[in-house]
Amino acid sequence: MTREVTQVTHADDNCRPATSWQRATAAFHAWRTRRQEHAPPTSDTGSPAPEPVPGANTLWRMRTTVREEPGSLAALCSALAGRRVDILSLQTHPLAEGTVDEFLLRGPDGLPASAITTAVESAGGADTWIERADAHDLVDAPTRVLGLAARTALDSAELPLALRQLLGRCTIRSLPAPAGEGRAPESLAVEGALDDTVLRLRAPEGGVIIVERPYLPFTPTEFARARALVELDARLGPRLPHGRDVFTLAEGSDITVRRADTRDLEAARAMHERCSPRTLKLRYHGPVGDADRYLTHLLSPRYGRTLAVQTASGRIVGLGHLLWDGDETEVALLVEDAWQRRGVGAELLSRLVALAVEAGCSSVYAVTQASNTGMVAAMRGLGLPLDYQVEEGTLVITARLGEAVVTSAEELGSASAS
Repeated sequence: MTREVTQVTHADDNCRPATSWQRATAAFHAWRTRRQEHAPPTSDTGSPAPEPVPGANTLWRMRTTVREEPGSLAALCSALAGRRVDILSLQTHPLAEGTVDEFLLRGPDGLPASAITTAVESAGGADTWIERADAHDLVDAPTRVLGLAARTALDSAELPLALRQLLGRCTIRSLPAPAGEGRAPESLAVEGALDDTVLRLRAPEGGVIIVERPYLPFTPTEFARARALVELDARLGPRLPHGRDVFTLAEGSDITVRRADTRDLEAARAMHERCSPRTLKLRYHGPVGDADRYLTHLLSPRYGRTLAVQTASGRIVGLGHLLWDGDETEVALLVEDAWQRRGVGAELLSRLVALAVEAGCSSVYAVTQASNTGMVAAMRGLGLPLDYQVEEGTLVITARLGEAVVTSAEELGSASAS
């Protein structure tokens, strides 16, 4: 069968259920694979190189492995000095044989990365890796790690984001424990495992957190830091910011938006029971059989962030999910039938997008159906550039986040504020 894919771009304009989601969104994953295969290499953006500016400098992050012997680091520093490259900071990662040295460098603008690599390797460095840095890298490592620990302590949903900021560009996946066990496989040691470019850590709630970084092996030092963050998360237990916002709908009704997690499972299940089959089908792209399994996963802070809309009586009438999907981020909405077309979905979506911006996401996507006019209208109402992908009845709408979007969740009265 030949499948036609239509893409339209408008410049102005989790976990999902294990069975029905896989069937309904297989086309989406095929689309995403094709999109990534056709993406330009990261070293070539298609834009012309900027003109050199006299006296300007470029920041670099570099790692190289040196022999553990006197004078090896001095030789490397001399080689960098010979290319007029300043060393702004240095971290050492001891190995069984040798040491991985991590540098923050400042070099003359126009000096290519290849020239720095050549100088380092001529001085005895091996397995050298280098990439552009920015002003955020000027924060020293202890300060950065303490900041990540503080964020993790306030919010269970921060752990995946903190790990990514700690370890750089990587993919983080959370695998639940096998059904009925509630714990990680016995084959995984209590302290986790380090295997070159893959970290495996026991998740606080059972299961395994897998961190992959194919472009750069992890060091024992990074493994220890990641494990410490996970242990902190486990010791503190489930936690969410306590903030909540009350806002008034156009019709005059007051509703509350707050963060939600698995402790809201009963209220979320009750909302499911009040939703019509059509509403559930539009949300889950198929029949809903095991609501508990879906909702437990969706409400887990390990996989993203959830906002709940509740009435003055405390009844939940809407759920919005921001779901980490590897390097991408999904948004999903479910609003009880009696509360649809009253502005609840639009309010939830705008707040989810603000949370995505706050988390540093470059885009968000929604998987829905072309017949779901409410979700389509809500995405258009964001006022962001949208990309549409349509295949076999599945509609994927991607919103590109940029300067036009509010850059702080607080400006939207985010319910995540403490």
